[in-house]
Amino acid sequence: MDTAPTARPASVVAPASPHRRRVATAAALASAVEWYDYFVFGIAAALVLGDLYFPAGSSSAGVLAAFATFAVGFLARPIGGIVAGQIGDKRGRKPMLVLALTLMGLATTGIGLLPTYDTIGVAAPILLVLLRVVQGVAVGAQWGGAMLLATEYAPEGKRGLYGSVVQLGVPIGVVTANTVFLLAGAFTTDADFAAWGWRIPFLIGLFVLALAWYIHAKVEETPEFRQAERELAEQERTEQNSPLRTVLRHHLGTVLLAGGSFAVNTATFYILITGVLDYTTRELGMKRSAVLTVSLCISLTQLVLIPAAAALSDRLGRIRIYALGAVGIALWAVPMFLLIDTGSLLWLAVSTFVAGCFLSIMYGPQAALFAELFTPEMRYTGASLGYQIAAVLGGGLAPFLMVLLLETTGTSMAVSGYIIVLSVIALLCIKVLAGRARSRGV
Repeated sequence: MDTAPTARPASVVAPASPHRRRVATAAALASAVEWYDYFVFGIAAALVLGDLYFPAGSSSAGVLAAFATFAVGFLARPIGGIVAGQIGDKRGRKPMLVLALTLMGLATTGIGLLPTYDTIGVAAPILLVLLRVVQGVAVGAQWGGAMLLATEYAPEGKRGLYGSVVQLGVPIGVVTANTVFLLAGAFTTDADFAAWGWRIPFLIGLFVLALAWYIHAKVEETPEFRQAERELAEQERTEQNSPLRTVLRHHLGTVLLAGGSFAVNTATFYILITGVLDYTTRELGMKRSAVLTVSLCISLTQLVLIPAAAALSDRLGRIRIYALGAVGIALWAVPMFLLIDTGSLLWLAVSTFVAGCFLSIMYGPQAALFAELFTPEMRYTGASLGYQIAAVLGGGLAPFLMVLLLETTGTSMAVSGYIIVLSVIALLCIKVLAGRARSRGV
């Protein structure tokens, strides 16, 4: 069976409301700090990492190298999803979330302390890539754990809304990362920012370890996992019960459809927060602080739009709202870059705001939708794989491909075409998922 019903099994005892709120808050904070740590790398890649760790003959070559390192983190995300899914579906959601937060905090702090190419030579970019891989593994492991803590504790009929608190970690992470970079730039000269100011956002990531301890000490395992664990304990626990093997053997199609449906969202998102930052500052001559401020403001609006879209999906259905967002992204791809190309801060804000609305409409119900595609005993593995495949196909390569398309074609319309192609793939995948859900009465 490729989809799971939204209702909680009758044998699962619903947790008390105060604990639900504590878990939802912990899940949201875990997602926010994890994504903050992940996003500071993307911003730094667009602003300084190319010059500091990949010295080359042209600024474009340095940025391409930095964005390639950015993409490496995405290639590592499925590894985190697979390992965490295997353990999380057998041992619990909470332990893997704690481990993911710990790994992210250590890796991000390590980047903040890493010497540059001028200091230690070729070892600098090698170590940077390795630390980025650890970041990728950590965020790949984190999303499934935080998402399942939220959705499996959700009251009846509110899984979409509760799942959206984890999705809010993305705009919160963007807002926080942009704010810290803006403050670091405001209180340092350009020379000081390039020398040491850019390290401050990375060193703040160390505080994620305190949150990891809190979740370990204060948050209980989810009721649905405890029920699934009891059921599995009644069976012979052999290698054939491997969640990964079950997903790959019987639900691989669902995983690929989920990944294909979401790649356009991740690609467009990372184009907006990293690719456009590089494009507008390096090619259009816009001020770094102004572009970061626009990105920050757009992310603030998503704090309202994401839970609103998720709550609407609880009433109207996940697929319907999810597909609406994908259609909007496709239709807006060309106007968005026509407005950005004007070099006007106002039109940049308008173009990214509209794009952010469509991204939020799609992103809000996504956590609950992916959770409902799989039953509890394989949910961590299946949902994580679908999400991380989308991250590799979309987000990881998007900023790199954007720079490459701009350099080879000389027009931003090539980037719009890339987004439209991913949108068409998303809509086809969504159509198949909707057909499967209808055939099973979900």
